Amino acid sequence: MTDPILPTPAEQSLDDVAVMLAPLVRWLLVQGIPLNALVRTLRGVYLSEAHDDLARRGRRVTDSALSVLTGIHRKEVRAFMEAHHEPAGTPAPAARLTPTPASVLFSQWITDPDYREPAGEIRRDLPRHGPAPSFEALAREASRDVHPRTLLEELERLQLVEVQPERVRLLSDRFVLPLHDPAAVRTMAVNVADHIAAAVHNLQAEAPSERRLEQSVFADGLSLAAASHLGDVARQLWGVALESMVREARAQIALEAERGRQPTPDHSDDRNTRVRFGIYYHLEVNKSTNPRED
Repeated sequence: MTDPILPTPAEQSLDDVAVMLAPLVRWLLVQGIPLNALVRTLRGVYLSEAHDDLARRGRRVTDSALSVLTGIHRKEVRAFMEAHHEPAGTPAPAARLTPTPASVLFSQWITDPDYREPAGEIRRDLPRHGPAPSFEALAREASRDVHPRTLLEELERLQLVEVQPERVRLLSDRFVLPLHDPAAVRTMAVNVADHIAAAVHNLQAEAPSERRLEQSVFADGLSLAAASHLGDVARQLWGVALESMVREARAQIALEAERGRQPTPDHSDDRNTRVRFGIYYHLEVNKSTNPRED
């Protein structure tokens, strides 16, 4: 079977897709994941998104419709769905990931004003038990379903806290997972997925007011020292933004919870929206530079 002749806009889009995929492919190569494994996964994503697209447009979701939309042969569509024993619209695993109780607890610890020293610094040393401010109180606020001891063990495993008999000491201002922790890959997946989702939404938004925040600052012609300095600036800016956004998010969650307790005529609950706010900083030495002529 020969490849279909793509229209020029599609060819241009695929060139841009190649740019986006390059860092991912570098990581896949390091992980030893071959191309055929990625193609199998991509086929499933195509079918899932095509299923959702047809449903949104009120179209019948059939093998033929999925085949036409994705370019996957109808027999392959049927064989794939039967092999996986799940409907085409099953969301990708990354889409189901929500922040872990440990990450929620960590964010509250470094942003909650009640866990600050009088001078404003983060209170790094907490009593293990007792009323707030204590680790136990913080853990129970972060999750009602996970025991404080379990959360403490997880933070200790992640090397984010030092545990003493009656005290817990915070070791880091950033929730950075160990290099080979599977959760680190899942975190990368949802962060990158939502970043791409925001950018793709903006490409399809008809009115400027419908566009979402997705901006960046680019600088070139820097020494490694200068670029590293800007990285330090970025981390400082993130610290301020993180504290402000977590504070506002907690306030909105509290207001929504109170509103949710109020009866409505149709007993409906419209609290079905999630948000993700983040920041990234990338530094890369150019592969080749032209020598400067005096």
